[in-house]
Amino acid sequence: MTAVALTIAGSDSGGGAGIQADLKTFSALGVYGASVITALTAQNTRGVTAVHDVPPDFIAAEMDAVFSDIAVGAVKIGMLSRADVIHTVRDGLDRWNVEKVVLDPVMVATSGDVLLAPEAIETLREHLLPRASIVTPNLHEAARLTERPLATDRAGMQEQAEILLDLGARAVLVKGGHGRGSEAEDLFLNAHGPMWLTAQRHATVNTHGTGCTLSSAIAAGMALGLDLVQSVRAAKAYLTAAIRSADRLKIGHGHGPVDHFHAWWPK
Repeated sequence: MTAVALTIAGSDSGGGAGIQADLKTFSALGVYGASVITALTAQNTRGVTAVHDVPPDFIAAEMDAVFSDIAVGAVKIGMLSRADVIHTVRDGLDRWNVEKVVLDPVMVATSGDVLLAPEAIETLREHLLPRASIVTPNLHEAARLTERPLATDRAGMQEQAEILLDLGARAVLVKGGHGRGSEAEDLFLNAHGPMWLTAQRHATVNTHGTGCTLSSAIAAGMALGLDLVQSVRAAKAYLTAAIRSADRLKIGHGHGPVDHFHAWWPK
């Protein structure tokens, strides 16, 4: 069988994040990608200028069209901008008995533009967090989800990861890319305890779509049959290499994308 992963997320017209980043990641890792678009964004490397939400009934139709015909091995969920969309996606996961789900709780774009309505955060926390195999917040998203101050050290990251487990998450990956220091530290936590993943921090402005890329890489690993820990480790290595190679791309005038095809495009 061909490995298939599905991304349920918003579209980035600039191609660096969202659906576009997810499909590039799936392809780079040898996985066939399908998509359910939840919103259209007018977006480039400098920011988001407009958002057009897809109606919930159409999102449900997209999910039914994919799951009724294609054997999806894993699902990555990204931008869900409103509470009714969150309910629609949760209902679709239940309707099709989807088991392997990576939830990237996208709240703010790299440019700083808000992508999730504040009133929808509680809905995400209550209805979708417990449905995911793993949730992958960055430091800012973890603070918003747990209603705690921004974590600045390992102890703070672990405290917030433990809160997310208490809220129903089966596993958590708190991403430390927005932190400081010479190393980018991510914390993986599940019922078996913590695991720290570190990589040398690379100085670059081309970080657009890093969260989307990491979460979709985890979903790709799961679709290929890796277990969750193996998928997280492989995704971290893939993203680290994509960031290190990002400066060879000359895309736009703001925060450019990471190099999804670093292993494929000629140097």
